[in-house]
Order: sequence, then C-alpha cells, then structure tokens
Amino acid sequence: MGLWRGIVLLLAFMIIGKGEGKLVKNFYSSSCPNVESIVQQAVSTKFSQTFTTIPATLRLFFHDCFVEGCDASIMIASPNNDAEKDASDNLSLAGDGFDTVIKAKQAVEQACPGKVSCADILAIAARDVVVLAGGPSFNVELGRRDGLISQASLVAGNLPDPTFNLNQLNTIFAKNNLSQNDMIALSGAHTVGFSHCSRFSNRLYSFSSSSSVDPSLNSTYAQQLEGECPQNVDPNIAVTLDPITPQTFDNVYYQNLVAGMGLLTSDQVLYTDPKSQPTIVDFANNPGDFNRAFIRAMRKLGRVGVKTGNDGEIRTDCTAFN
Repeated sequence: MGLWRGIVLLLAFMIIGKGEGKLVKNFYSSSCPNVESIVQQAVSTKFSQTFTTIPATLRLFFHDCFVEGCDASIMIASPNNDAEKDASDNLSLAGDGFDTVIKAKQAVEQACPGKVSCADILAIAARDVVVLAGGPSFNVELGRRDGLISQASLVAGNLPDPTFNLNQLNTIFAKNNLSQNDMIALSGAHTVGFSHCSRFSNRLYSFSSSSSVDPSLNSTYAQQLEGECPQNVDPNIAVTLDPITPQTFDNVYYQNLVAGMGLLTSDQVLYTDPKSQPTIVDFANNPGDFNRAFIRAMRKLGRVGVKTGNDGEIRTDCTAFN
C-alpha cells in the first residue's frame, strides 16, 4: 500500500509540476551554489561605474517579462534589427541594463559554464539593484530557461503606455496575472530612474483645448518641468521620475503622487482615480506596506510565462541563441 501511494503521489507531483513551470529558491544549490554572490558582485561593480545601472536593470526585467515571459528574450541582438529589443517601445532601454546582465553572465560562466540561464541572471540582478538603491531584499525564485523567440513584432500592445488610465493599466497587468495592487507596487520602481521629455510633454504644452497644462499637475512642479523640458528640446534629455529622492528606492514616489508630482499621466492617474487612491495613500504613509507589496509583486512578475524543464535553453551568450 505504502509503495503504491508513493507512486501515485509522485505521478501527481509530476503532473502538477508540468502544468505551471515551478521556480524554486535554491535551484542552483548543487550546479552553481555561488551564483547569487557572483551576480551580486558583478552588479555592484557596474553600479560603482554608473547609477543608471539601477533603473536600467529593473526596467529591463519588467520589459522582458511582459513580452514572451521572463525568458531573456529582450537580450537577443539581431543583425537585422528585428529582435525584441529593436521594437520602438524598447529603444529607450538604457544600454547599462544590458551590460549589467552580460557582465554578470560572463562572471557566472567562468564559475559554472552552461548552468545558469540569462533569464535567472536578470531576475537576480533586478533584486540586487533594488537592494543597492536602499530598497528591500528578498529571495529570488530560480529555474527559468532562456527563450527561443525574440521578435520586435511581438512587443506592440504588450507594454504599458505613459498615457494609460487606470483601466488600461489594470488590463495589461491582468494579462500577466498581476493585480491592481501589484501594478501600483511595481509602478513604485519609478522611485528611481528617469523619462524622456517626449513621454510627458503633452502634460505641459498641449493637454486639452481648455488647458495647455494638465490640471492634475502641481503648478510649481509644472514650471520646473517646463524649465527642464522646453518645447522642441533635444529628444535625449531625460528627467528624474522622482524629483525628491531620485537615487533612493523608497516610498517617496507615492508621496509625490499625493502632492500632484507624478511625472507621467500613468503615474498621476494612480492618485487621481478614486479606485486606486487609497493604495497610494497607504504606500505614501507606510513604507513597510509598500515594501511588502513590492516584494510580492516582483515574485509574481518573475513567474510570468517562464520556461522550465526542457523548454527553452541555457544560452552561453545572452545576446545570441545557442
């Protein structure tokens, strides 16, 4: 009886495991036990060269997971410029994020050749940059494999737009099994990083027929932004998303929203829409609530569309299929 029951349980586990690729925290405990410290060292070195490492790596992870799942498809370089990273929505991804993953992968390959996926290295690095900027630490689930598809044509319509309202944001996050609470917590990554003037200049110069400036924008902040982003400004000029503590991962982003200082329409709408406002107020007043929600949302984000088992591959070079 006992043996038979064991076999039934084993079969049940195999079936369950197949349905949803299961990630585990200690996936590399025997094949590459020091992977996390190796990645952390590489990320730390890159961060010491430029702060942009932090927002660039976080945003890279997010953009990767929302298209074809968290499978490092964003990393592929195509000679014909038709890979995922070449899509118009991804052209503003800073090179420092890609470089962080490439450097970390090179270091990991020296220690454990052919064992650790680029997808997992990006997931670890995304956690590491949060910690380096003063944010919460958390365990990263591992076991992803690298995807075999990377096409620019698959990107459109899968990433949130800076002009989105709450319903549009919720819809695109729900496609990835992320709730409104998750979406608001992940938006908190805008506590670091920057945006190009073109992504919000309509809020300063051409908002509506009755008002050139978006009325939900704090007027002092609007004047400051007009100074940083005059009309016809150089398209490469960028402005920090959190003007108060732009290099610290904290809950000040939410305090800014309460003060009418959200940079993008999709930031400020989180406060102006009554359906999401209570969460913004909570996160603005309670950093612990934000940190807990952010960790939960990052875990859920990291599970999106993952390839495990025999799906995908372990790339040797993150920028090329094997």
